[in-house]
Amino acid sequence: METDLISLPNIGKDTEAKLVEAGIHSCAELIETGTEQTFLRLQSIDPGACIQLLYGIDGAVQGIPATKLSHERKQQLKEFLRMTKLENKPAQQPI
Repeated sequence: METDLISLPNIGKDTEAKLVEAGIHSCAELIETGTEQTFLRLQSIDPGACIQLLYGIDGAVQGIPATKLSHERKQQLKEFLRMTKLENKPAQQPI
């Protein structure tokens, strides 16, 4: 299935395929869904989704290479990823 996602910065064939699997089929859908919600969808199909993918998605949403994200935005995204990992961490059972 061909989409226009591949035309965005940071989106290669593998990421395009993951986005389609996550229910995002166009640039407009990606932008409407936004970085954080898109990443959560991707995490549901790929629990190993990493910070670089998060940066890439954010850059794609903004229309810029991930390397051009501001330091402040990268810090926000790192905190978002940290929070998602905390939320998804299984609670430890008391001994």
